[in-house]
Amino acid sequence: MRGKHDPVATGIAGLDNILGGGFTADRLYLIEGDPGASKTTLAVQFLLEGRRLGEKGMYVSLSETREELAGVAGSHGWDIQGLSIYELLPSNESLNPENQSRLFHPSDVELSDTTRSILEQVEREAPSRVVFDSLSEMRLLAQHPLRYRRQVLALKQFFIGRRCTVLLLDDRTAADNDLQLHSLAHGVITLQHMAQEYGAERRRLRVMKMRGSAFRGGYHDFVIRSGGLEVFPRLVAAEHHQRYATQPLTSGVAELDQLLGGGLDRGTSALLMGPAGSGKSTIASQFACEAARRGEKSAVFTFDEGIATLVARSQGLAIDVKGAMDRGLLKVQQIDPGELSPGQFVHAIRNVVERENVRVVVIDSLNGYLNAMPEERFLTIQLHELLTYLAQQGVVTLMVVAQQGLLGNAMQTPVDASYIADTVIVLRYFEAAGKLRRAVSVVKKRSGPHEDALREITFHARGGIRVGEPLARYHGVFTGVPIVMKDMPDSHERHPGP
Repeated sequence: MRGKHDPVATGIAGLDNILGGGFTADRLYLIEGDPGASKTTLAVQFLLEGRRLGEKGMYVSLSETREELAGVAGSHGWDIQGLSIYELLPSNESLNPENQSRLFHPSDVELSDTTRSILEQVEREAPSRVVFDSLSEMRLLAQHPLRYRRQVLALKQFFIGRRCTVLLLDDRTAADNDLQLHSLAHGVITLQHMAQEYGAERRRLRVMKMRGSAFRGGYHDFVIRSGGLEVFPRLVAAEHHQRYATQPLTSGVAELDQLLGGGLDRGTSALLMGPAGSGKSTIASQFACEAARRGEKSAVFTFDEGIATLVARSQGLAIDVKGAMDRGLLKVQQIDPGELSPGQFVHAIRNVVERENVRVVVIDSLNGYLNAMPEERFLTIQLHELLTYLAQQGVVTLMVVAQQGLLGNAMQTPVDASYIADTVIVLRYFEAAGKLRRAVSVVKKRSGPHEDALREITFHARGGIRVGEPLARYHGVFTGVPIVMKDMPDSHERHPGP
């Protein structure tokens, strides 16, 4: 049973998190949204959570029948037995325009017969949770803003002191926003669903106000699944701090680790940039599998490559992705670009980090991440917040960016995330001796020294990744067509770091 001063849980974990545990008890709240925005689903979950806690719930319906509510519940596998459903649908006589205005008595004091019957039913059953669906029906029947406001105010006054938490649902079909209603409610939650030009529609909610209690502001993505609403609270990195070991993450390729000044430091992010086919994803997979070899868990979120293709490619280079997956140390999740929202993606990463203790996260690629959500704004800011959160958890994050073009100055980067990443690893093609070869270099590492050399990198069916000596005898490797320099010393220096 819930304590006297405990918050009233909604039954939706993400929403309770946003509200700091749930609603303040014994208050009246407004849940508003366009038709189809999931108000009814939220309300039924709210009542079912009360039933689970041993609290009596009552659903007052002015627009839907019991059968329709049972259908909504059935689609989520819910049984609404034990909930009091009080239908108050208009009779044929009430549809007569001459009779509609009589539903709400013009007196400033006396409630209408219809409202009185609702309140009498509430008094008889003494529920702890009540849902009114919907206020738009009451607004139409009142026919006048003053009568409508008095009607809602009367409801609020009736429930004061009755130890009852009330949700008023409103589909916002009125021509103008009823801000007066906002002022009457103790709290207001707005639900939105937006059609995209391609892919599934996106849904989000916002807590407009919540008197006397802290809540997480801004927009929060949510989805409707079988089983109800799943809400993804907006990530605030400052709320998540954790101590972690500081030993570097090595790749298992000695020369590559040497290029990186010993490996990738814990709690940092690395950006792998280069043209298509230059080996970015392979290097990321190598880091993930090397972590798995040491018993650490890794997760790969792939936008561009199927899981079967990733496994086959890695096996062809002696990188045991499949073995790591079979041992439960590597989780590969393929992202469907047309079905993703930013909040849902962040939630998936948080799940593997907090619930499965994943220490290495690979995002392959940022191109796919941005293309999956072309209509979303401020994705770079969200990515920065995500990387900050992962850093505070001690996670090493590897991000892949495919550059457009193949050689030299024609290279273009569709998204500039280099300023966000702690380490930037660049791969390039270059032509030499009639062959197309690959070079790798570390151009940035915030957390310590690294080599400033360019090294050749090759990929072999049995030998995996091999990194050669510094390309000290070549000049202009990153132009794509280098010049061989004679009498150049074969030495290189380590970059002192920032």
